Amino acid sequence: MSHILGEGRGQGCLFPVTLVDLVPADHMCRVIDAFVERLNMEELGFERAQSAETGRPGYDPRDLLKLYLYGYLNQIRSFRCLEAECRRNVELMWLLGRLYPDHKSISEFRRMHREAVVAGVRHMI
Repeated sequence: MSHILGEGRGQGCLFPVTLVDLVPADHMCRVIDAFVERLNMEELGFERAQSAETGRPGYDPRDLLKLYLYGYLNQIRSFRCLEAECRRNVELMWLLGRLYPDHKSISEFRRMHREAVVAGVRHMI
């Protein structure tokens, strides 16, 4: 009797799987996404909610808030662990559109927006 075999790592696929196919319709990520997209970021106090016209563009505060909420709900507190999860976790790839913010950006977001994050969570409750 043989074992069940997976696909070869170099094997191409005629119909590639999309991230949408990998995240169920009732998954928590979709709730986080819908919730954050409905927030008025400027009203809650998030800086840089509107991107500047000069300089290097930063991350959208919505994306970093989604990452922060995902980490909180999944008990991932370390910024370095969140950074690693962005590269390996399909749910976060879907949620962030395959963005990979570094731990410093995640840490700065939390430092700069501590009160705004609390206000956003209170808005959720």
